[in-house]
Amino acid sequence: MASEANSSAGDGLKLPEIKFTKLFIDGCFVDAVSGKTFESRDPRNGEVIANIAAGDKEDVDLAVKAAREAFDHGKWPRMSGSERGRIMMKYADLIEQHAEELAALECLDAGKLFSVNKTKDVPVAWNVVRYYAGAADKIHGETLKLSGEFQGYTLREPIGVVGHIIPWNFPIIMFFFKVAPALAAGCTMLVKPAEQTPLTALYCAHLAKQAGLPDGVLNVVTGFGATAGAAIASHMDVDKVSFTGSTEVGRLVMEAAARSNLKSVSLELGGKSPVIICDDADIDMAGEICVAGSRVYVQEGIYDEFVRKIAESCKSWIVGDPFCPHVHQGPQVDRKQFEKVLRYIDHGKREGATILTGGKACGETGFYIEPTIFTDVKENMLIAQDEIFGPVMSLMKFKTIEEAIERANDTRYGLAAGIVTKDINRANRLSRSIRAGIIWINCYLEFENDCPFGGYKMSGFGRDNGMHALEKYLQVKSVVIPIYGSPWR
Repeated sequence: MASEANSSAGDGLKLPEIKFTKLFIDGCFVDAVSGKTFESRDPRNGEVIANIAAGDKEDVDLAVKAAREAFDHGKWPRMSGSERGRIMMKYADLIEQHAEELAALECLDAGKLFSVNKTKDVPVAWNVVRYYAGAADKIHGETLKLSGEFQGYTLREPIGVVGHIIPWNFPIIMFFFKVAPALAAGCTMLVKPAEQTPLTALYCAHLAKQAGLPDGVLNVVTGFGATAGAAIASHMDVDKVSFTGSTEVGRLVMEAAARSNLKSVSLELGGKSPVIICDDADIDMAGEICVAGSRVYVQEGIYDEFVRKIAESCKSWIVGDPFCPHVHQGPQVDRKQFEKVLRYIDHGKREGATILTGGKACGETGFYIEPTIFTDVKENMLIAQDEIFGPVMSLMKFKTIEEAIERANDTRYGLAAGIVTKDINRANRLSRSIRAGIIWINCYLEFENDCPFGGYKMSGFGRDNGMHALEKYLQVKSVVIPIYGSPWR
């Protein structure tokens, strides 16, 4: 059951001090031009955490101007890769040194478990910065063997000013999935965090200044998608937009980019990722993996046993204050998302799906929802088609591998998929047949710095992570030089 908290967190932890609430532009924290603010609320109880500067078009203009000046005339894109890498290594060290405070801010702002933030999300952040710090001096072109009395080579140059628009589900991870490769490439940038979760982005801007990042290279504009986000997507002096969020908003970003200066766009959008559990699977392992899934297919030979086990495991699933170490699930990020998830649950009931566990809100305060599992789910039901972003699982039965493949691909999305089996041939066949950007076999939600992440179909295009992510922030220039009088061709 959810617990209420005010000035303290679970197990007596003191809530973090909110140090940064203003926009970060050209190396300084400043008020929005309008002077307006918006409330950031604690999802554990709905109380106001802080009033955050509400950036708008005028503020985006100032941030873009600072980033443009830093790119066109500043030293960041002109530094050697090794020098950029040295500053980025210091940045990573500072993130690690402030890990507990960042983990607490993420917990307070997003309702994500403090224990997971501290042991996984924040370490992912500093490790991804170190990864791209190491890549900064390994960006190089090719030597070209041209016909005639010419030789040539290619340069891979930073694309310019980048606008990053990031979501609320993994705030600090997504911040650095975007920022780190763009910094390594030599770009300058502005970041618009989700209005629900601005706190860690602002804190990380402060750490960037401490690390020695030149003014104007990294700017953070807090605000709303319809104002600040739209201004970034349509800005004539932004060279690229990298967006993670819903498919619907991704369409708007692409349209704005096309209508303005035809800026480059990369999109990581929605997903309704299937988890396929074959009848030879270790059921205990399958139960652990599918907790993170929302569309779970179980082969009929083990279906009944799996349903019993997953229902039993939900009885010990603790929903409550995300600062408490024994809690498995915290609140939804805000009231809007809380009510959206409850509407999906109600829709599932009306469409004829059966609730195995959960199905309602819990706790007297805050945005807590019981872990909800539906059975008797059909492919055309809304709960099986839409990305819900809440503790709702659709559990379905299949007979053959061919059927599992067909049903797994029966979605407009293609972000990820999970496979649980002991049979390597099944694993290979399924992983090759499912149209998704990443396939996890006998594991789930495992992100590695060197492993590209991104979607097929309406889950977007472009990749975060790995050396592939650098390509988004680079463009190729060819240089051709005459070589008169040489016998060599």
